[in-house]
Amino acid sequence: MAESTGTDASDSDLPHPHEPHDTSLASRLNWLRAGVLGANDGIVSTAGLVVGVAAASTETSAILTAGVAGLTAGAISMAVGEYVSVSTQRDSEQALLAKERRELAEEPEFELAELTQIYRDKGLSEETARTVALELTAHDAFAAHAEAELRLDPGDLTNPWHAALSSAVSFTLGALLPLLAILLPPVSWRIPVTFVAVLVALAVTGSVSSRLGGSNPRRAVLRVVVGGALAMAVTYGIGQLAGVSGI
Repeated sequence: MAESTGTDASDSDLPHPHEPHDTSLASRLNWLRAGVLGANDGIVSTAGLVVGVAAASTETSAILTAGVAGLTAGAISMAVGEYVSVSTQRDSEQALLAKERRELAEEPEFELAELTQIYRDKGLSEETARTVALELTAHDAFAAHAEAELRLDPGDLTNPWHAALSSAVSFTLGALLPLLAILLPPVSWRIPVTFVAVLVALAVTGSVSSRLGGSNPRRAVLRVVVGGALAMAVTYGIGQLAGVSGI
């Protein structure tokens, strides 16, 4: 790998020795946030679909068919997209790890000097940095370099199947809310109840995702609520036009 130097490396570019714990926590929070956003997608897309159909027809079977079809298609699409994305990321990570393993076998002294420099750039003295590098190398050279240089844990790479499953589940759970909200009430209350239920759910998901990401909750809630309301209003209008015209 390219040799690190004191002029091109910084604390922001290199992990702290204790960072694996922080990285693990950040990874879990990212997965949780992704799940919340997947549920949000399920809510908005299914709500827009069923509200549009309900505006055009009062037939419960038509609404149910459209809702289930939308839920199924959306969950599969989310799962496939997440699987492809994470598989690509995992392939890249494995390629980097393979390169690092090869460099350790071919140039152990250079890699030791590189690891020492990483800890020098963190503020350790030359002697302490080399001692740390030597001890980590003796314990597990590959893991030490993967962590310090690549910020990867070789034994804990993201599983694309887990990602696909969690994405499909979160989308499905989100999609179930508008589907149930429009099917359970009497015909005259279907659309109003769905609007209220969806906007409340979006406010909750917007608040949760903003807190996980450390952003402003009010702004996040406003964005998702306005976006969801707009999506339902547009599909409702299209449904009304389709129903009136007999399409």
